[in-house]
Amino acid sequence: MADEPKVLEREALWRIDAGLQLPAVARRDSVPDTLVPQARQQTGAVGQRVTRLDTRQHGLGQTRYIDDLSFPGMLFARIKRAGIASARIKRIDTSAAEAMPGVIAVLTGSEIPVNSFGPTFQDQPVLANPIVRHAGDGVAAVAAVTEQIANEALEKIVVEYEPLPAVFDPVEAMRDDAHKVHAPNSNIYASKVIHKGDIEKGFAKSDHLFEDRYTTQMVEHVPLEPHAAIADWDANGRLTVWATIGRITLARADLARTLKLPMNRVRLIGTIVGGNFGGKNEISQEPVLALLSKKTGRPVKGVFTRSDEFISTTTRHPFIMEYKTGVTKDGRILARNVRLILDGGAYCSWSATTLGKACILASGPYKIDNLHSEAHVIYTNKTMTGAMRGFGAPQVCFAYESHMDDIAKALGIDPLEIRLRNVFDEGSPSPTGQVLHSVVVRESLLQAAARFGWEPRS
Repeated sequence: MADEPKVLEREALWRIDAGLQLPAVARRDSVPDTLVPQARQQTGAVGQRVTRLDTRQHGLGQTRYIDDLSFPGMLFARIKRAGIASARIKRIDTSAAEAMPGVIAVLTGSEIPVNSFGPTFQDQPVLANPIVRHAGDGVAAVAAVTEQIANEALEKIVVEYEPLPAVFDPVEAMRDDAHKVHAPNSNIYASKVIHKGDIEKGFAKSDHLFEDRYTTQMVEHVPLEPHAAIADWDANGRLTVWATIGRITLARADLARTLKLPMNRVRLIGTIVGGNFGGKNEISQEPVLALLSKKTGRPVKGVFTRSDEFISTTTRHPFIMEYKTGVTKDGRILARNVRLILDGGAYCSWSATTLGKACILASGPYKIDNLHSEAHVIYTNKTMTGAMRGFGAPQVCFAYESHMDDIAKALGIDPLEIRLRNVFDEGSPSPTGQVLHSVVVRESLLQAAARFGWEPRS
């Protein structure tokens, strides 16, 4: 191929350059054996064996997760899910459940002091009252002496619904006449726009224009350990909660707010977590357990089922991503327009953060003088979305790299070479104007290609 010598030459030059700049090591006079990493140098810790403090407990099966904890007189809680995407609760009859032997307490949304929470907007109820916005919304909870009795009690709770219109397509939800999930507010609840240069002039100067649309689906975290917590009050009216939550300071504040308690009366203990991945970054059932515990005067444990995990916890955002890119004949990007639509599900959670990161990263690690990126996150009557590894970065990475491959194929340019012609260099500005330092995209691509044994192709 015509470009093959060029790619091999670049690789050779990089290898020589890397050889000349092998990590210089400075030594402290006071500690002669200590290696001090220099700028743009990998630390000596990488690749070394490290003994984890919890390895022995894990290996012997002695690690204690929340479901392994038990307290005298402890009760077990279960939450009844709505099972309907959009409705108004007309009536809840809990009398049959309360009359069951072994059922100690029942809770509904009307009993929650401040029935709303959320890390960005307080738009999510602890238990729906009176509006249900997705099928996984909790509508009532039970505390019983066994999990089996608690499950049976849920079946005894009768909920009468008035079905409401629902919207499941984020594009449809953006229309003015669409059903409003949080009426009367618009379903578009956060937006971000990044503009740089003159996008139309960039397109006009381009030899080729490429347009495509990419989508990603909703993804559940599926941690090995589901959401779990235990709540207990002491004789002085102070609450202690053991929980699998990752952000315990934020959760403590939210918990205190929903219960109308001063924060100094709430203690939150973050336990060993059997998988988080972003899905345990906020409260879920903790206020319910706390109120059931207060009602009964006993510790109350709640452990989600796998079904609970899928229908009532946060997921990765589905994205709709539209790309238009103008390039020269040799594959230099002159202009790029990106439009992102995020399906936020029923509640905000961490959607605003995900939106911002996705919009900033949507154009890829490429030098583009003329750029327009816009992103919108939309309410729908679906399982809520929130934090998950990468906060929007994996979705847009799939889109912009697929787009680059499509452009390379159409122009007959090696996929590696078209990236090398456009990637950030040291000191390149990001889409928001940040000057980037310690940029090693080019070196990383070449090293990966060399190790993989990449053969240039058109």
